[in-house]
Amino acid sequence: MLRRIFLSLAVMSLLTVSANAADIDLSNAKCPVAKKKPAQAGQHVEYNGATVYFCCGNCKKAFSKDPAKFAARANAQLVATKQAKQKCCPLTGGKLNGSTVITVAGAKVCFCCNNCKGKAVAKQGDEQVDFVFGEKAFKKAFKVSGK
Repeated sequence: MLRRIFLSLAVMSLLTVSANAADIDLSNAKCPVAKKKPAQAGQHVEYNGATVYFCCGNCKKAFSKDPAKFAARANAQLVATKQAKQKCCPLTGGKLNGSTVITVAGAKVCFCCNNCKGKAVAKQGDEQVDFVFGEKAFKKAFKVSGK
């Protein structure tokens, strides 16, 4: 009897994990290591209290060896997949102004004013991603909602 209970709990646990993964929309998510390749549900690791997805096992291994190297892109993916929600401006910590929305690395980001937005728009590629989703900005402006 006890064995059946444990087996039932194990199956329910697996179904819960699968349901959580199924709730995450990866259609626009890019691998934080390969950058332009689409992320796959089967290749993932836990990061910052959420799940980051990769295009392949090699990218997953590279990330696991040095998460800090890919942190900004991983943070951007957490926002793009709605696992992290923006709570304030990533530059100043100020109240968000809905008219300042831009898309950075597939994630919509808002700022407190056009001055902050302009600073972000002036940067390109990895520099822009690091500026908006680097560890300091991410901790200031975003909250991971978890699973």
